[in-house]
Formats: sequence, structure tokens, C-alpha cells
Amino acid sequence: MDAFEAHRPHLQAVATRILGSRAEADDALQEAWLRINRADTSDVNNLGGWLTTVVARVCLDMLRSRKSRREEPLDADAPHPIPSREEGNDPEQEALLADSVGLALLVVLETLAPAERVAFVLHDMFDLPFDEIAPIVGRSPAAARQLASRARRRVQVGATDADADLTRRREVVDAFLAASRGGDFDALLAMLDPDVVLRSDRAAVLAGASREVRGALAVAETFSGRARAAQPALVNGAAGLVWAPGGQPRVVFGFTIVHGKIVGIDLIADPDRLGRLDLELLEG
Repeated sequence: MDAFEAHRPHLQAVATRILGSRAEADDALQEAWLRINRADTSDVNNLGGWLTTVVARVCLDMLRSRKSRREEPLDADAPHPIPSREEGNDPEQEALLADSVGLALLVVLETLAPAERVAFVLHDMFDLPFDEIAPIVGRSPAAARQLASRARRRVQVGATDADADLTRRREVVDAFLAASRGGDFDALLAMLDPDVVLRSDRAAVLAGASREVRGALAVAETFSGRARAAQPALVNGAAGLVWAPGGQPRVVFGFTIVHGKIVGIDLIADPDRLGRLDLELLEG
């Protein structure tokens, strides 16, 4: 469907922002394409808006399903501030912005109810009016406005808390690195949430990494005795690790930490994504 492909960068941006995972966003777009391909669009006046609505509904279903399974997505680069809508509506730029949803922001978004999250993302990040958001979340426009407002307050408070927590998060990442280098399997397990998820971007997978590893035991086995060449870094101001032979970043390890436990690790090796990160190598 040519219209779908023409709008794909924007739809990818919407799905990635709502779900917080590029991989899950790809799944959402595939499901949306199947639904759209079976639909009659002859009476659709605003095709772009209609496509956004379909994708958002698929994402809402995925969020609700995830909540019931208590899964964590966490597939972002590293913390970034929420971009302003004044930065423009270029589809490629929207895709880049969506690809840089911060880990700190994702942690906060994970505390929101699915409808709150969808309303907040669609309105605050993509400027969708509440009368269009309302049917997506199954509420009135006034209720949709309340959902977004409630989410906005929690995001603002959560972002402040995340910034104040940098020292503790660095301690967690440093302890993880020491345990990994030393092959201390028990220490690694102690740092990991039982349901931790390790995800790798396409470039890392091509280099030999597994796309996804789930569970503390499997993730600890992946890192035990390894990461010797990695070094501590600030990744867009957040605690992380970088493999940078010769001072050239090749792989970034992004961490999502909740209540002192690592719940998500993201391996980022794509040169374009690495080039958009603000990296500061630290002693360690």
C-alpha cells in the first residue's frame, strides 16, 4: 500500500514513542498494515490521520496486553528531554526523535496506564487534538484531556526524580561492569531483575549479538567474564557503558534501572544512532 509506505516514518515515530521499543514498533506497524490492507479507505478524507489512528489503536492493544503479562519493553538509546513540537513535523525528523526516547522517560512512561500513555504521547509529542485521541482511547475528548494532563504531571515529577538518581544508577552500572569483568556470576545475578531483558539493535545482531535475551540467568550468562573492554560513560547524561576501541565508540550499553535493579540493557551499534548520542567516557 503506497500510502502506508509514504507515511511510514511518521507511523514508526508514533509507534516507537508509544511502545518505547523499536522492535515492538515494527511489530505494531506490521499488524496495522494487515488491518489497513483489508480495510476500505474510499471514504477516508484524512488518510494520514486515519493511519495514525489505526497504528495508535494497535499500540494501545499491545500496551494492555503487555500490562497483563507484566512485560518491560525498554529499547531506547538513552535519556533525552521531551522534544518540543516546535522542532518541526518533518517525517524523517519525527522518526529520529522517536528513536531517541530516553530510558529515564521510558521508566516513567511504564508507570502510566495504557490509555494515559497513548493520550500523552499523541497529544504532547505529536500534537494530535483530543477529539481525535478520544475515540482511540475510548473516552470523551474531555476525559482524554484529563488522561494526558495526569500523565504529564507524572512525567514531569518522574523526570526530576530520575535526574536526582544519577549517582545511584552509576553505582549500579559500575557494579555490573565489575561483576561482568570478573566473571562473578552471583554478583551479576544480584544486579539483575528476574525479568531483565537484553535487546540488541540490528547492527549489533549483525555483529553476532542475540536480538533478545530474557531472564536474569540468561543475561548473566551472556555477560559473565565479558565486557572487559567496555568502560563507564555518560550516555546523554545517563549511566551507561561504551566499547570504544581507539576512542571510537562502537557499541553503547544503555541501562534501565528500577528500584536498584537492572530491568533492561540495550546494545546500540548502529553508526547513525551512535552519532546522535552525547557520550562522555569516564574513568573505570
